[in-house]
Amino acid sequence: MSNRARQSSVLEGLRKTGVTGIFFGRLLLACVPALARPRLIVAQIFNAGGRSLIIIMLSGLFTGMVLGLQGYDLLHRFGSEEALGTAAALSLLKELGPVLTALLFAGRAGTALTSEIGLMKATDQLTAMEVMAVDPMRYVAAPRFLGGLIAMPLLAAIFNVIGLYGAQLVGVQLMGVDRGTFWSQMQGSVGMRDVTEGIVKSLVFGAVLSLIAVNEGYHAEPTAEGVGLATTRTVVASSVLTLLLDYVLTAFFL
Repeated sequence: MSNRARQSSVLEGLRKTGVTGIFFGRLLLACVPALARPRLIVAQIFNAGGRSLIIIMLSGLFTGMVLGLQGYDLLHRFGSEEALGTAAALSLLKELGPVLTALLFAGRAGTALTSEIGLMKATDQLTAMEVMAVDPMRYVAAPRFLGGLIAMPLLAAIFNVIGLYGAQLVGVQLMGVDRGTFWSQMQGSVGMRDVTEGIVKSLVFGAVLSLIAVNEGYHAEPTAEGVGLATTRTVVASSVLTLLLDYVLTAFFL
């Protein structure tokens, strides 16, 4: 790659970062008046969270069951099967719950938000709102951003609960770990700091993924191809940033 092409790539990255930063500032300003219309926000919480509930619950159940199998196999080698509850809880609360929920959220809700806003732009609905002196940031972008921000921690919590049930189902019912030991070890080892780490991660992921989805849809090219490319960029950027931020946040809490 030549120096000119490299410089052009860097400048384009800086331009996109600046555009996203400006959009985020406008979005935050629009969120304040958007709170006065809770119906719009509740509808978007259902759109982003309620419609993702089935896939979150199924993924949480099977993740917990696999965690129970693998955790029991590992702990059995050291004669520490009674610590299965602790291992499952810490893995789900601190890592697997927030991260897997974010990846599933990006694939289902994130793409839906991007394509919905992109189609509204392609069919000139956003332009029509501006002509009627209706701010699209306030009535379209902000409610969807807030809906994703609120739905993400709720989905992560449901993922964790179902995942723990799956781990208990395999560990206690299938592998023969004592039920009382499973839960007592978990309650004695998991602290509020561990729960807080998972909540913070899910909030950060919800904010970042919702911003990416809304921003890509709002700035998509008003064509079928443009909306498709924006949806693809949403999934790719959301997945990469989720893993990157997970490392950064884990290092911060440690």
